[in-house]
Parts: sequence; structure tokens; C-alpha cells
Amino acid sequence: MRKWISLAGLYSVGIRINVEFEKPIDWGQNYVICPNHTSILDITAINYLCPVPFSFMGKIELLKNPVTRIFFKTIDIPVKRESRISSFKAFKRAQDLLREGKTVVIFPEGKIDDDYPPKLHPFKSGAFRLATETHIPILPVVIQDVWKIMWDDGIKHGSRPGVIHIKVLAPIETGNLDTASFNALEDNVYNKMKYAWDVYN
Repeated sequence: MRKWISLAGLYSVGIRINVEFEKPIDWGQNYVICPNHTSILDITAINYLCPVPFSFMGKIELLKNPVTRIFFKTIDIPVKRESRISSFKAFKRAQDLLREGKTVVIFPEGKIDDDYPPKLHPFKSGAFRLATETHIPILPVVIQDVWKIMWDDGIKHGSRPGVIHIKVLAPIETGNLDTASFNALEDNVYNKMKYAWDVYN
């Protein structure tokens, strides 16, 4: 349902998506998907990209939106960032889903930043702790230019038709990492994504 709502919305306003894969992705494997975040269209882009069921981890404010509320009350994971209890519960829920073989999507920057033009900002550690503790591969996704079509929610700079280009990097295995290695994993993923972002932008 979410996928078709997203795609219908995109196509009706003249937006298309082009995806480039660094290597073929085995969608029979579940992942911690880590995309960068510059637009609310990033959610739609991930819906287009991922052919298997998955859950977003996102801010609790999305429960106030009548459309996103449907999904954050059922398949997604709301989190109140300033609450340690909420963050812990969200982390445990994501762990459970990953161990059940589900894919989880976490925007490692944590939010859309105020900078325009945008850049790749430092990551938060949650996605990388999850991946090392569950031994699930990280799938880095660089959404290259959606900000040119609609930055943030579109209020300040508007929106226009166009093509969103996505670069899916090779999965990064975590099976041989211990739980103390998440910082090194975070740095590795950040450097790979920043290189792809800088080359394109």
C-alpha cells in the first residue's frame, strides 16, 4: 500500500527515479539500509528502491500525519529522540525485526539538516550498533540529487519535476565484527557515502 501511494504520487507530478547499483543486491538477505536525508521525498525513494517489506525508524512526529500515522502505528518504528526510554524501545524493536529476517531503514544523519545546498552530515551510531549486534549487513544508499527537486518539505525552495538519481553502494558485511566495532563501521560507511556524494555533487 505504501509503495503504491508513493509511486502514484511521484509519477503524477512528473518525478522519476534512476537507480545505479555498485553491485547486484541479493534481496533475499535482509539489511540495515542507511540512506542520506535531504528531503521528505527520500522516504518515497526508498519505497521505490526496496522490493521487499521493510520498516522505517523515524521521528515520533510522523504519528501526527494522517498518512504516515497508518504505517508508524503498524509496520514502522517511531522514536522520540530526546527520550532515552523511547530510543531504547525503538532499538529493541529494530533488533527484533532484524532477527526475524526483516529489513530496517534508518537515516543515519538523524534528520534533514538546515544547510542549503545540503551536505552529508556526521552520522549517529544507532544503525551501526544494530548491524554489529545482529550481524546484519549495512546497505549504504546515496540519494544524490533529490534536494534539487524538493529540499526538505519544499516550503522554502519549492519543488519541480525531474529525475532523482540514487547510488546503491555494495553491502558491508558485519558478521566478523564484534559489538565494540560499530564506531569503525560507522566511519567506513560514512567515508564511502561521502565519497559517492562528493563525486556526484
